[in-house]
Amino acid sequence: MIPELSKQYEGLVEAADLAFAKMQRGYSDCIKCRRGCADCCHAVFGLFLIEAAYIKDRFDRLDRAAQEDILLRAARMDEDLKRMDQRLARFADDPVMQAHALSKERIRCPLLNDEEECVLYSFRPITCRVYGIPVTIHGRAHVCWKAGFAKGESYPAFNLDAVYRDLYRLSKDLLEGAGQKNMEPAAMLISVSKALKTPFDDLVRGDLS
Repeated sequence: MIPELSKQYEGLVEAADLAFAKMQRGYSDCIKCRRGCADCCHAVFGLFLIEAAYIKDRFDRLDRAAQEDILLRAARMDEDLKRMDQRLARFADDPVMQAHALSKERIRCPLLNDEEECVLYSFRPITCRVYGIPVTIHGRAHVCWKAGFAKGESYPAFNLDAVYRDLYRLSKDLLEGAGQKNMEPAAMLISVSKALKTPFDDLVRGDLS
């Protein structure tokens, strides 16, 4: 991982953590995130290439036993994702309905251990860090269903669209740093299981075959 890109990515992480902390100070009654709550660990989302490489780098530093446990759960995640794709296929001609159905899917993240704790909690993706507060995605507001934010009320929202643009930019920089000319992988979203199972050098080159 290029140190400068890691530093820039960690800057985005810090901004997300600060935004969460600010919301927690101002709206503590509305935020239901607590130790032992793993709702966000079952939401379906993808990683940008820079996030995937960052997570993979930290995963590779775990001991062998921990890695093997996680990879077993990653295999189960892949099977769940295949079944999910089959369910969503019936909405292939209706992107809005497909997006709605996807938001209802629940698939366990392989980094969630049997104690309902994230094995790489300190290095978790930005999506996980802001899950319990209002965020904007494609200009629309979203929030965890467990949160206590009242419908019809106005609240500050973390702009995930802006973060996604930065993650895309960093992913392009990662590919360029690896000498790649094809920038298409920078726009791809990668499952956590795919990130963990792909060799690090392949990730930074955007080789996701």
